[in-house]
Amino acid sequence: MSLIALLDHAAVLVFALTGALVASRAQLDIIGFAFLAILTGVGGGTIRDVLLDRNPVFWMSDPTYLGVAVLAALVVFFTAHLFESRYKAILWLDAAALSFAVAAGANIAAALGQSAPIVVVMGAVTGCLGGLMRDVVANEVPLVLKQGELYVTCSVAGAAVIAFAPVAGLGPTLTVLVAAAITFGLRAGSIAFGWSLPVYKSRPPRN
Repeated sequence: MSLIALLDHAAVLVFALTGALVASRAQLDIIGFAFLAILTGVGGGTIRDVLLDRNPVFWMSDPTYLGVAVLAALVVFFTAHLFESRYKAILWLDAAALSFAVAAGANIAAALGQSAPIVVVMGAVTGCLGGLMRDVVANEVPLVLKQGELYVTCSVAGAAVIAFAPVAGLGPTLTVLVAAAITFGLRAGSIAFGWSLPVYKSRPPRN
């Protein structure tokens, strides 16, 4: 298995775990667990492949991705009660999945010869949209949009490493690892230390 395929599988697995944990917070049945796990696991990669016109979509050409997501749902269904804080587990697992997905998604776009802006966007799409779908379906405020959270910024920073790696002369393996590390590092800093970007604050109009 190539490094990119491994990252894609890892992203699906860990994102699926977060989807199943969200299902546990909503007290859904086993089918609800599987649905949210699959949606979260393959959602971002599906949109990426559709936009890049990759045919068939990655999980249709290799259904093991679906099996990985369902397995994650089953594991969480029987173990979710062991977590002291399921929300904290979701945050950290999501951060890991984000780093895997951004590196894989951006690298796939780069391998198809896409320009640097498209590589960055595809990395962000792969990393962000699965979790966005999960939170919208579960009627939770999406992590992507929460005030004071670095999320899309982390994705863009990680994907930019891959987009501009040829200029820096980095090797392919090192590029992917650095991209994943930067994505995770920024997201971890946001979770642990409250790193954030300035937010807009409205002011009363001048007379």
